[in-house]
Amino acid sequence: PSPHAIGVSAYGKNQREAFAYVAWFTSQETARDYVVNGGGSSGRGSLLTDKDKKVVRAAEAGLKPRAAADWHVLDKAIDQALEALRADKPTQSDCRAALAGAARQACPHGRQAALGDAICNLLATQGQQVYREFYYNDAGVQISTLANSTQLRAKGSKPGDAEWPEAAYNGDYIQDIANDFLAKKTVQSDDREFTASGDVNDLDGMRQFAVAYLRHEQDLDLKAFEVKFDNYYLESSLYTDGHVDATVQRLIANGKTYEQDGALWLKSTDYGDDKDRVMRKGDGTYTYFVPDVAYHIQKFKRGFTRVVNIQGTDHHGTIARVRAGLQAADVGIPEGYPDYVLHTMVRVMRGGEEVKISKRAGSYVTLRDLIEWTSKDAVRFFLLSRKPDTEYIFDIDLALAQNNDNPVYYVQYAHARICSVLTAWGGEKASLTHADLSALQSPQAHALMLALAKYPEMLTSAAHDFAPHDVTFYLRELAAGYHSYYDAERILVDDEAVKKARLALVAATAQVLHNGLKVLGVSAPTKM
Repeated sequence: PSPHAIGVSAYGKNQREAFAYVAWFTSQETARDYVVNGGGSSGRGSLLTDKDKKVVRAAEAGLKPRAAADWHVLDKAIDQALEALRADKPTQSDCRAALAGAARQACPHGRQAALGDAICNLLATQGQQVYREFYYNDAGVQISTLANSTQLRAKGSKPGDAEWPEAAYNGDYIQDIANDFLAKKTVQSDDREFTASGDVNDLDGMRQFAVAYLRHEQDLDLKAFEVKFDNYYLESSLYTDGHVDATVQRLIANGKTYEQDGALWLKSTDYGDDKDRVMRKGDGTYTYFVPDVAYHIQKFKRGFTRVVNIQGTDHHGTIARVRAGLQAADVGIPEGYPDYVLHTMVRVMRGGEEVKISKRAGSYVTLRDLIEWTSKDAVRFFLLSRKPDTEYIFDIDLALAQNNDNPVYYVQYAHARICSVLTAWGGEKASLTHADLSALQSPQAHALMLALAKYPEMLTSAAHDFAPHDVTFYLRELAAGYHSYYDAERILVDDEAVKKARLALVAATAQVLHNGLKVLGVSAPTKM
Protein backbone atom coordinates (compact mmCIF):
# COMPACT_ATOMS: atom_id res chain seq x y z
CA PRO A 1 0.00 0.00 0.00
CA SER A 2 1.11 3.51 -0.68
CA PRO A 3 1.89 5.90 2.19
CA HIS A 4 -1.19 7.91 1.24
CA ALA A 5 -3.35 4.83 1.71
CA ILE A 6 -1.79 3.85 5.00
CA GLY A 7 -5.14 4.02 6.74
CA VAL A 8 -6.23 0.83 5.03
CA SER A 9 -2.94 -1.05 5.46
CA ALA A 10 -3.36 -4.68 6.31
CA TYR A 11 -0.07 -5.70 7.85
CA GLY A 12 1.99 -4.83 10.88
CA LYS A 13 4.67 -2.47 9.65
CA ASN A 14 2.27 -0.11 7.97
CA GLN A 15 0.01 -0.18 11.02
CA ARG A 16 2.81 1.66 12.76
CA GLU A 17 2.87 4.11 9.87
CA ALA A 18 -0.87 4.58 10.26
CA PHE A 19 -0.27 5.24 13.93
CA ALA A 20 2.24 7.93 12.93
CA TYR A 21 -0.52 9.73 11.06
CA VAL A 22 -2.91 9.35 13.95
CA ALA A 23 -0.41 10.51 16.56
CA TRP A 24 0.85 13.40 14.47
CA PHE A 25 -2.34 14.75 13.00
CA THR A 26 -5.07 13.97 15.50
CA SER A 27 -5.85 14.32 19.17
CA GLN A 28 -3.98 12.47 21.88
CA GLU A 29 -7.20 10.68 22.77
CA THR A 30 -7.44 9.15 19.32
CA ALA A 31 -3.79 8.17 19.39
CA ARG A 32 -4.13 6.65 22.85
CA ASP A 33 -7.22 4.77 21.65
CA TYR A 34 -5.15 3.33 18.83
CA VAL A 35 -2.53 2.09 21.25
CA VAL A 36 -5.14 0.59 23.55
CA ASN A 37 -6.88 -1.18 20.67
CA GLY A 38 -3.65 -2.76 19.45
CA GLY A 39 -1.33 -2.38 16.48
CA GLY A 40 1.92 -0.49 16.25
CA SER A 41 4.88 -1.99 18.04
CA SER A 42 2.72 -3.02 21.00
CA GLY A 43 3.01 -6.49 19.53
CA ARG A 44 -0.67 -7.34 19.33
CA GLY A 45 -0.73 -6.82 15.60
CA SER A 46 -4.47 -6.16 15.32
CA LEU A 47 -5.72 -4.29 12.28
CA LEU A 48 -6.95 -0.73 12.43
CA THR A 49 -10.57 -0.30 13.40
CA ASP A 50 -12.96 1.34 10.98
CA LYS A 51 -12.94 4.39 13.25
CA ASP A 52 -9.15 4.62 13.07
CA LYS A 53 -9.23 4.29 9.30
CA LYS A 54 -11.63 7.22 9.07
CA VAL A 55 -9.43 9.27 11.39
CA VAL A 56 -6.32 8.58 9.33
CA ARG A 57 -8.06 9.33 6.05
CA ALA A 58 -9.44 12.58 7.40
CA ALA A 59 -6.05 13.54 8.75
CA GLU A 60 -4.12 12.90 5.56
CA ALA A 61 -6.82 14.55 3.44
CA GLY A 62 -6.56 17.75 5.41
CA LEU A 63 -2.85 18.03 6.12
CA LYS A 64 0.30 17.32 4.18
CA PRO A 65 2.92 15.30 6.08
CA ARG A 66 6.11 17.17 6.89
CA ALA A 67 8.17 14.70 4.89
CA ALA A 68 5.64 12.71 2.95
CA ALA A 69 8.10 10.41 1.19
CA ASP A 70 9.71 9.27 4.38
CA TRP A 71 7.30 6.78 5.98
CA HIS A 72 9.21 3.59 5.42
CA VAL A 73 11.84 3.67 8.18
CA LEU A 74 9.72 4.62 11.16
CA ASP A 75 10.23 1.79 13.64
CA LYS A 76 12.37 3.53 16.23
CA ALA A 77 10.41 6.77 16.30
CA ILE A 78 7.09 4.99 16.42
CA ASP A 79 8.32 3.10 19.46
CA GLN A 80 9.27 6.43 21.03
CA ALA A 81 5.87 7.87 20.21
CA LEU A 82 4.15 4.87 21.73
CA GLU A 83 6.18 5.31 24.89
CA ALA A 84 5.16 8.96 25.00
CA LEU A 85 1.52 7.94 24.70
CA ARG A 86 1.88 5.44 27.51
CA ALA A 87 3.32 8.11 29.77
CA ASP A 88 1.14 9.79 32.36
CA LYS A 89 0.71 13.03 30.46
CA PRO A 90 1.28 12.49 26.76
CA THR A 91 0.66 15.45 24.51
CA GLN A 92 0.35 15.85 20.79
CA SER A 93 3.61 17.78 20.79
CA ASP A 94 5.30 14.82 22.51
CA CYS A 95 4.20 12.60 19.65
CA ARG A 96 5.20 15.20 17.11
CA ALA A 97 8.69 15.48 18.59
CA ALA A 98 9.11 11.73 18.84
CA LEU A 99 8.15 11.35 15.19
CA ALA A 100 10.18 14.27 13.90
CA GLY A 101 13.38 12.28 13.58
CA ALA A 102 11.79 9.38 11.75
CA ALA A 103 9.85 11.67 9.44
CA ARG A 104 13.24 12.71 8.17
CA GLN A 105 14.32 9.15 7.46
CA ALA A 106 14.50 8.48 3.74
CA CYS A 107 16.09 6.02 1.38
CA PRO A 108 17.63 6.73 -2.00
CA HIS A 109 15.49 7.96 -4.84
CA GLY A 110 17.78 6.02 -7.16
CA ARG A 111 14.95 3.58 -7.75
CA GLN A 112 13.19 6.38 -9.61
CA ALA A 113 16.13 6.89 -11.96
CA ALA A 114 16.42 3.16 -12.66
CA LEU A 115 12.68 2.82 -13.25
CA GLY A 116 12.34 5.84 -15.48
CA ASP A 117 15.29 4.93 -17.69
CA ALA A 118 14.23 1.29 -18.03
CA ILE A 119 10.63 2.21 -18.84
CA CYS A 120 11.89 4.61 -21.51
CA ASN A 121 14.00 1.79 -22.97
CA LEU A 122 11.03 -0.58 -22.88
CA LEU A 123 8.79 1.88 -24.71
CA ALA A 124 11.54 2.42 -27.30
CA THR A 125 11.56 -1.33 -28.07
CA GLN A 126 7.93 -0.94 -29.11
CA GLY A 127 8.72 1.81 -31.60
CA GLN A 128 7.72 4.70 -29.33
CA GLN A 129 9.54 8.03 -29.56
CA VAL A 130 10.56 8.68 -25.97
CA TYR A 131 11.42 12.05 -24.40
CA ARG A 132 13.08 12.05 -20.99
CA GLU A 133 12.28 15.06 -18.84
CA PHE A 134 13.49 15.84 -15.32
CA TYR A 135 10.90 17.97 -13.51
CA TYR A 136 12.31 19.14 -10.22
CA ASN A 137 11.10 21.26 -7.38
CA ASP A 138 13.08 24.46 -7.03
CA ALA A 139 10.19 26.24 -5.33
CA GLY A 140 7.92 25.63 -2.39
CA VAL A 141 8.31 24.97 1.33
CA GLN A 142 11.21 22.52 1.15
CA ILE A 143 13.31 24.89 -0.95
CA SER A 144 12.51 27.75 1.40
CA THR A 145 13.64 25.56 4.30
CA LEU A 146 16.83 24.76 2.40
CA ALA A 147 17.56 28.44 1.81
CA ASN A 148 16.77 29.42 5.40
CA SER A 149 18.90 26.60 6.80
CA THR A 150 21.81 27.66 4.60
CA GLN A 151 21.46 31.28 5.69
CA LEU A 152 21.45 30.30 9.36
CA ARG A 153 24.64 28.31 8.86
CA ALA A 154 26.22 31.18 6.96
CA LYS A 155 25.45 33.45 9.91
CA GLY A 156 27.13 31.08 12.34
CA SER A 157 24.15 29.22 13.77
CA LYS A 158 24.13 25.46 14.01
CA PRO A 159 21.80 22.65 15.07
CA GLY A 160 21.32 22.66 18.82
CA ASP A 161 21.50 26.42 19.16
CA ALA A 162 18.53 28.10 20.80
CA GLU A 163 17.65 29.98 17.62
CA TRP A 164 17.87 26.89 15.40
CA PRO A 165 14.35 26.03 14.09
CA GLU A 166 13.02 22.53 14.56
CA ALA A 167 12.10 22.29 10.88
CA ALA A 168 15.56 23.32 9.64
CA TYR A 169 17.85 20.87 7.86
CA ASN A 170 20.61 19.72 10.20
CA GLY A 171 22.98 17.96 7.82
CA ASP A 172 26.64 18.88 7.51
CA TYR A 173 26.08 19.33 3.79
CA ILE A 174 24.16 22.52 4.64
CA GLN A 175 27.36 23.89 6.17
CA ASP A 176 29.24 22.90 3.01
CA ILE A 177 26.76 24.86 0.90
CA ALA A 178 27.01 27.86 3.21
CA ASN A 179 30.82 27.79 3.14
CA ASP A 180 30.92 27.72 -0.66
CA PHE A 181 28.34 30.51 -0.83
CA LEU A 182 30.41 32.71 1.47
CA ALA A 183 33.47 31.93 -0.65
CA LYS A 184 31.58 33.26 -3.70
CA LYS A 185 32.05 30.02 -5.58
CA THR A 186 30.39 29.13 -8.86
CA VAL A 187 28.46 25.87 -9.20
CA GLN A 188 27.39 24.37 -12.48
CA SER A 189 24.93 21.62 -13.31
CA ASP A 190 23.48 20.30 -16.54
CA ASP A 191 20.79 22.95 -16.62
CA ARG A 192 22.17 25.93 -14.69
CA GLU A 193 25.17 27.84 -13.42
CA PHE A 194 25.19 30.21 -10.47
CA THR A 195 27.84 32.33 -8.77
CA ALA A 196 27.34 33.11 -5.10
CA SER A 197 27.32 36.74 -3.96
CA GLY A 198 28.77 35.91 -0.56
CA ASP A 199 26.22 38.22 1.10
CA VAL A 200 24.63 36.47 4.11
CA ASN A 201 21.50 38.60 3.67
CA ASP A 202 21.02 37.50 0.05
CA LEU A 203 18.41 34.86 0.81
CA ASP A 204 17.21 34.49 -2.78
CA GLY A 205 20.80 34.14 -3.92
CA MET A 206 21.32 31.42 -1.32
CA ARG A 207 18.24 29.63 -2.56
CA GLN A 208 19.47 29.65 -6.15
CA PHE A 209 22.98 28.67 -5.12
CA ALA A 210 21.78 25.82 -2.89
CA VAL A 211 19.55 24.43 -5.64
CA ALA A 212 22.40 24.61 -8.16
CA TYR A 213 24.76 23.01 -5.64
CA LEU A 214 22.46 20.05 -5.03
CA ARG A 215 21.59 19.78 -8.73
CA HIS A 216 25.33 19.41 -9.36
CA GLU A 217 25.41 16.58 -6.83
CA GLN A 218 22.49 14.94 -8.61
CA ASP A 219 24.30 15.26 -11.92
CA LEU A 220 27.27 13.37 -10.52
CA ASP A 221 24.95 10.59 -9.36
CA LEU A 222 23.15 10.43 -12.71
CA LYS A 223 26.43 10.39 -14.62
CA ALA A 224 27.66 7.46 -12.53
CA PHE A 225 24.31 5.75 -13.14
CA GLU A 226 24.44 6.56 -16.88
CA VAL A 227 21.06 8.28 -16.94
CA LYS A 228 20.57 11.18 -19.33
CA PHE A 229 17.69 13.60 -19.81
CA ASP A 230 16.48 15.50 -22.85
CA ASN A 231 15.18 18.40 -20.79
CA TYR A 232 15.12 19.86 -17.30
CA TYR A 233 11.89 21.57 -16.28
CA LEU A 234 11.84 23.93 -13.29
CA GLU A 235 8.84 24.19 -11.03
CA SER A 236 9.73 27.87 -10.46
CA SER A 237 9.28 28.57 -14.17
CA LEU A 238 5.60 27.75 -13.85
CA TYR A 239 5.28 30.75 -11.54
CA THR A 240 7.60 33.14 -13.34
CA ASP A 241 6.04 32.35 -16.72
CA GLY A 242 2.55 32.89 -15.32
CA HIS A 243 1.34 29.34 -15.95
CA VAL A 244 0.16 28.73 -12.39
CA ASP A 245 -1.89 31.93 -12.25
CA ALA A 246 -3.28 31.27 -15.72
CA THR A 247 -4.33 27.76 -14.70
CA VAL A 248 -6.09 29.02 -11.58
CA GLN A 249 -7.88 31.75 -13.52
CA ARG A 250 -9.05 29.24 -16.11
CA LEU A 251 -10.47 26.97 -13.42
CA ILE A 252 -12.25 29.94 -11.85
CA ALA A 253 -13.65 31.04 -15.22
CA ASN A 254 -14.88 27.49 -15.88
CA GLY A 255 -16.89 27.58 -12.66
CA LYS A 256 -14.87 24.76 -11.12
CA THR A 257 -13.85 26.55 -7.92
CA TYR A 258 -15.43 28.23 -4.91
CA GLU A 259 -14.35 30.35 -1.94
CA GLN A 260 -14.74 28.99 1.58
CA ASP A 261 -13.03 29.76 4.91
CA GLY A 262 -10.72 32.21 3.20
CA ALA A 263 -9.41 29.59 0.76
CA LEU A 264 -10.01 28.78 -2.90
CA TRP A 265 -11.26 25.23 -3.45
CA LEU A 266 -11.35 23.00 -6.53
CA LYS A 267 -14.57 21.05 -7.10
CA SER A 268 -12.56 17.87 -7.48
CA THR A 269 -15.45 15.69 -6.29
CA ASP A 270 -17.07 16.41 -9.66
CA TYR A 271 -14.32 14.25 -11.14
CA GLY A 272 -14.28 11.33 -8.73
CA ASP A 273 -12.12 12.67 -5.91
CA ASP A 274 -13.32 11.81 -2.41
CA LYS A 275 -13.43 15.47 -1.33
CA ASP A 276 -12.90 18.94 -2.77
CA ARG A 277 -9.33 20.22 -2.50
CA VAL A 278 -7.85 23.52 -1.42
CA MET A 279 -6.01 25.24 -4.25
CA ARG A 280 -5.07 28.56 -2.69
CA LYS A 281 -4.65 28.83 1.06
CA GLY A 282 -5.65 31.76 3.20
CA ASP A 283 -2.12 33.19 3.08
CA GLY A 284 -2.30 33.38 -0.73
CA THR A 285 0.07 30.49 -1.45
CA TYR A 286 -0.93 27.56 -3.63
CA THR A 287 -1.11 23.97 -2.48
CA TYR A 288 1.36 21.57 -3.98
CA PHE A 289 -0.92 19.99 -6.62
CA VAL A 290 -1.72 23.31 -8.35
CA PRO A 291 1.67 23.71 -10.09
CA ASP A 292 1.40 20.03 -11.04
CA VAL A 293 -1.82 20.79 -12.91
CA ALA A 294 -0.19 23.78 -14.61
CA TYR A 295 2.83 21.67 -15.56
CA HIS A 296 0.76 18.96 -17.20
CA ILE A 297 -1.33 21.48 -19.12
CA GLN A 298 1.90 22.89 -20.53
CA LYS A 299 3.22 19.44 -21.26
CA PHE A 300 0.06 18.56 -23.19
CA LYS A 301 0.34 21.81 -25.14
CA ARG A 302 3.93 20.89 -26.01
CA GLY A 303 2.57 17.87 -27.86
CA PHE A 304 3.00 15.08 -25.34
CA THR A 305 -0.24 13.17 -25.75
CA ARG A 306 1.01 10.43 -23.45
CA VAL A 307 2.91 11.11 -20.24
CA VAL A 308 4.30 8.69 -17.67
CA ASN A 309 5.26 10.13 -14.30
CA ILE A 310 7.77 8.18 -12.21
CA GLN A 311 7.22 9.30 -8.61
CA GLY A 312 7.35 8.11 -5.03
CA THR A 313 4.29 6.55 -3.45
CA ASP A 314 3.95 9.68 -1.30
CA HIS A 315 2.41 11.24 -4.43
CA HIS A 316 -0.48 8.77 -4.46
CA GLY A 317 -2.86 11.33 -2.99
CA THR A 318 -2.13 13.83 -5.74
CA ILE A 319 -3.19 11.59 -8.63
CA ALA A 320 -6.94 12.14 -8.30
CA ARG A 321 -6.65 15.87 -7.69
CA VAL A 322 -4.19 16.48 -10.55
CA ARG A 323 -6.38 14.55 -12.97
CA ALA A 324 -9.45 16.38 -11.65
CA GLY A 325 -7.72 19.72 -12.22
CA LEU A 326 -6.79 18.75 -15.76
CA GLN A 327 -10.38 17.75 -16.59
CA ALA A 328 -11.77 20.87 -14.95
CA ALA A 329 -9.42 23.03 -17.01
CA ASP A 330 -11.14 21.68 -20.17
CA VAL A 331 -8.19 22.03 -22.54
CA GLY A 332 -8.77 18.75 -24.41
CA ILE A 333 -6.72 16.50 -22.13
CA PRO A 334 -8.17 12.96 -22.07
CA GLU A 335 -9.30 11.32 -18.83
CA GLY A 336 -6.64 9.26 -17.09
CA TYR A 337 -3.87 11.65 -18.18
CA PRO A 338 -1.09 11.36 -17.07
CA ASP A 339 -0.07 7.78 -16.29
CA TYR A 340 1.73 7.21 -13.01
CA VAL A 341 4.29 4.68 -11.85
CA LEU A 342 4.68 4.97 -8.09
CA HIS A 343 7.57 3.43 -6.23
CA THR A 344 8.44 2.92 -2.60
CA MET A 345 11.72 3.93 -1.05
CA VAL A 346 14.68 1.58 -0.75
CA ARG A 347 16.19 0.33 2.47
CA VAL A 348 19.91 -0.45 2.41
CA MET A 349 21.42 -3.37 4.34
CA ARG A 350 25.07 -4.16 4.92
CA GLY A 351 26.50 -6.80 7.22
CA GLY A 352 23.00 -7.76 8.28
CA GLU A 353 22.23 -4.27 9.56
CA GLU A 354 20.33 -1.41 8.03
CA VAL A 355 22.33 1.56 6.82
CA LYS A 356 20.53 4.41 8.55
CA ILE A 357 19.59 7.27 6.31
CA SER A 358 18.58 10.75 7.37
CA LYS A 359 18.53 13.49 4.74
CA ARG A 360 18.22 16.27 7.27
CA ALA A 361 20.85 14.81 9.59
CA GLY A 362 23.17 14.58 6.62
CA SER A 363 23.88 10.83 6.72
CA TYR A 364 22.33 9.80 3.46
CA VAL A 365 23.25 7.14 0.94
CA THR A 366 23.63 8.43 -2.59
CA LEU A 367 23.56 6.50 -5.82
CA ARG A 368 27.30 7.06 -6.04
CA ASP A 369 27.71 5.40 -2.67
CA LEU A 370 25.83 2.30 -3.78
CA ILE A 371 27.69 2.21 -7.10
CA GLU A 372 31.08 2.58 -5.40
CA TRP A 373 30.21 -0.11 -2.86
CA THR A 374 28.92 -2.51 -5.52
CA SER A 375 28.62 -1.59 -9.21
CA LYS A 376 26.38 0.33 -11.55
CA ASP A 377 25.08 -2.93 -12.99
CA ALA A 378 24.20 -4.36 -9.59
CA VAL A 379 22.42 -1.20 -8.48
CA ARG A 380 20.35 -0.98 -11.65
CA PHE A 381 19.38 -4.66 -11.71
CA PHE A 382 18.60 -4.81 -8.00
CA LEU A 383 16.47 -1.64 -8.02
CA LEU A 384 14.46 -3.02 -10.94
CA SER A 385 14.05 -6.56 -9.63
CA ARG A 386 10.77 -5.98 -7.77
CA LYS A 387 7.48 -4.31 -8.59
CA PRO A 388 7.88 -0.56 -8.06
CA ASP A 389 5.22 -0.31 -5.37
CA THR A 390 6.72 -3.05 -3.20
CA GLU A 391 9.23 -2.16 -0.52
CA TYR A 392 12.74 -3.25 -1.44
CA ILE A 393 15.81 -3.97 0.65
CA PHE A 394 19.10 -3.43 -1.16
CA ASP A 395 21.51 -5.99 0.28
CA ILE A 396 25.04 -4.76 -0.37
CA ASP A 397 26.60 -8.09 0.60
CA LEU A 398 24.37 -9.95 -1.87
CA ALA A 399 25.20 -7.45 -4.61
CA LEU A 400 28.89 -8.21 -4.11
CA ALA A 401 28.48 -11.99 -4.02
CA GLN A 402 29.83 -13.92 -7.00
CA ASN A 403 27.44 -16.83 -6.85
CA ASN A 404 24.02 -17.89 -8.06
CA ASP A 405 22.26 -16.08 -5.21
CA ASN A 406 23.23 -12.76 -6.79
CA PRO A 407 20.70 -12.32 -9.62
CA VAL A 408 22.72 -9.90 -11.74
CA TYR A 409 25.82 -12.07 -11.45
CA TYR A 410 23.76 -15.13 -12.37
CA VAL A 411 22.43 -13.50 -15.56
CA GLN A 412 25.72 -11.87 -16.58
CA TYR A 413 27.60 -15.10 -15.96
CA ALA A 414 25.28 -16.93 -18.35
CA HIS A 415 26.14 -14.40 -21.06
CA ALA A 416 29.86 -14.57 -20.35
CA ARG A 417 29.74 -18.37 -20.31
CA ILE A 418 28.18 -18.42 -23.79
CA CYS A 419 30.74 -15.94 -25.08
CA SER A 420 33.48 -18.22 -23.79
CA VAL A 421 31.99 -21.14 -25.72
CA LEU A 422 31.73 -19.07 -28.91
CA THR A 423 35.32 -17.91 -28.49
CA ALA A 424 36.51 -21.49 -28.03
CA TRP A 425 34.67 -22.43 -31.22
CA GLY A 426 36.30 -19.59 -33.13
CA GLY A 427 33.88 -19.51 -36.05
CA GLU A 428 31.74 -16.72 -37.51
CA LYS A 429 28.35 -16.31 -35.87
CA ALA A 430 26.87 -15.37 -39.24
CA SER A 431 27.45 -18.94 -40.37
CA LEU A 432 24.99 -20.14 -37.74
CA THR A 433 22.05 -18.35 -39.37
CA HIS A 434 21.08 -21.33 -41.49
CA ALA A 435 21.90 -24.07 -39.02
CA ASP A 436 19.53 -27.04 -39.07
CA LEU A 437 17.85 -26.86 -35.67
CA SER A 438 16.20 -30.26 -36.02
CA ALA A 439 19.27 -31.63 -34.27
CA LEU A 440 18.08 -30.00 -31.05
CA GLN A 441 16.11 -32.84 -29.49
CA SER A 442 16.78 -32.74 -25.75
CA PRO A 443 14.17 -31.46 -23.25
CA GLN A 444 16.65 -28.81 -22.08
CA ALA A 445 17.13 -27.55 -25.64
CA HIS A 446 13.39 -27.39 -26.22
CA ALA A 447 12.88 -25.53 -22.93
CA LEU A 448 15.54 -23.00 -23.87
CA MET A 449 14.01 -22.43 -27.31
CA LEU A 450 10.59 -21.89 -25.77
CA ALA A 451 12.08 -19.37 -23.34
CA LEU A 452 13.67 -17.47 -26.23
CA ALA A 453 10.36 -17.44 -28.10
CA LYS A 454 8.69 -15.66 -25.16
CA TYR A 455 11.02 -12.66 -25.34
CA PRO A 456 9.09 -10.43 -27.81
CA GLU A 457 5.77 -10.99 -26.06
CA MET A 458 7.37 -10.36 -22.67
CA LEU A 459 8.80 -7.05 -23.90
CA THR A 460 5.45 -5.91 -25.26
CA SER A 461 3.68 -6.80 -22.04
CA ALA A 462 6.34 -5.17 -19.85
CA ALA A 463 6.21 -1.98 -21.90
CA HIS A 464 2.41 -1.88 -21.71
CA ASP A 465 2.44 -2.35 -17.93
CA PHE A 466 5.49 -0.13 -17.26
CA ALA A 467 7.01 -3.20 -15.63
CA PRO A 468 10.78 -3.52 -16.06
CA HIS A 469 10.78 -6.03 -13.20
CA ASP A 470 9.24 -8.47 -15.69
CA VAL A 471 12.44 -8.20 -17.71
CA THR A 472 14.56 -9.10 -14.68
CA PHE A 473 12.33 -12.12 -13.97
CA TYR A 474 12.56 -13.23 -17.59
CA LEU A 475 16.34 -12.86 -17.74
CA ARG A 476 16.78 -14.93 -14.60
CA GLU A 477 14.58 -17.65 -16.06
CA LEU A 478 16.45 -17.55 -19.36
CA ALA A 479 19.80 -17.74 -17.59
CA ALA A 480 18.55 -20.71 -15.58
CA GLY A 481 17.44 -22.36 -18.81
CA TYR A 482 20.87 -21.88 -20.35
CA HIS A 483 22.74 -23.15 -17.31
CA SER A 484 20.54 -26.27 -17.32
CA TYR A 485 21.18 -26.78 -21.02
CA TYR A 486 24.94 -26.30 -20.63
CA ASP A 487 25.03 -28.87 -17.85
CA ALA A 488 23.00 -31.37 -19.92
CA GLU A 489 24.75 -31.26 -23.30
CA ARG A 490 28.20 -30.66 -24.69
CA ILE A 491 28.11 -27.93 -27.30
CA LEU A 492 31.43 -28.30 -29.13
CA VAL A 493 30.94 -31.87 -30.33
CA ASP A 494 32.51 -33.57 -33.36
CA ASP A 495 29.27 -33.85 -35.36
CA GLU A 496 29.28 -30.61 -37.35
CA ALA A 497 25.50 -30.37 -37.84
CA VAL A 498 24.78 -30.96 -34.16
CA LYS A 499 27.52 -28.54 -33.15
CA LYS A 500 26.18 -25.81 -35.44
CA ALA A 501 22.63 -26.30 -34.12
CA ARG A 502 23.75 -26.09 -30.51
CA LEU A 503 25.97 -23.08 -31.21
CA ALA A 504 23.05 -21.34 -32.95
CA LEU A 505 20.88 -21.94 -29.89
CA VAL A 506 23.41 -20.57 -27.39
CA ALA A 507 24.33 -17.65 -29.68
CA ALA A 508 20.66 -16.68 -29.83
CA THR A 509 20.48 -16.98 -26.05
CA ALA A 510 23.46 -14.67 -25.66
CA GLN A 511 21.86 -12.12 -27.98
CA VAL A 512 18.60 -12.10 -26.03
CA LEU A 513 20.44 -11.86 -22.70
CA HIS A 514 22.41 -8.91 -24.11
CA ASN A 515 19.27 -7.21 -25.42
CA GLY A 516 17.35 -7.69 -22.18
CA LEU A 517 20.19 -6.40 -20.04
CA LYS A 518 20.49 -3.37 -22.32
CA VAL A 519 16.83 -2.54 -21.67
CA LEU A 520 17.68 -2.42 -17.97
CA GLY A 521 20.80 -0.34 -18.57
CA VAL A 522 23.01 -3.24 -17.44
CA SER A 523 26.12 -4.41 -19.28
CA ALA A 524 26.57 -7.87 -20.77
CA PRO A 525 30.23 -8.81 -20.08
CA THR A 526 31.95 -11.30 -22.33
CA LYS A 527 34.33 -12.41 -19.57
CA MET A 528 33.87 -12.77 -15.83
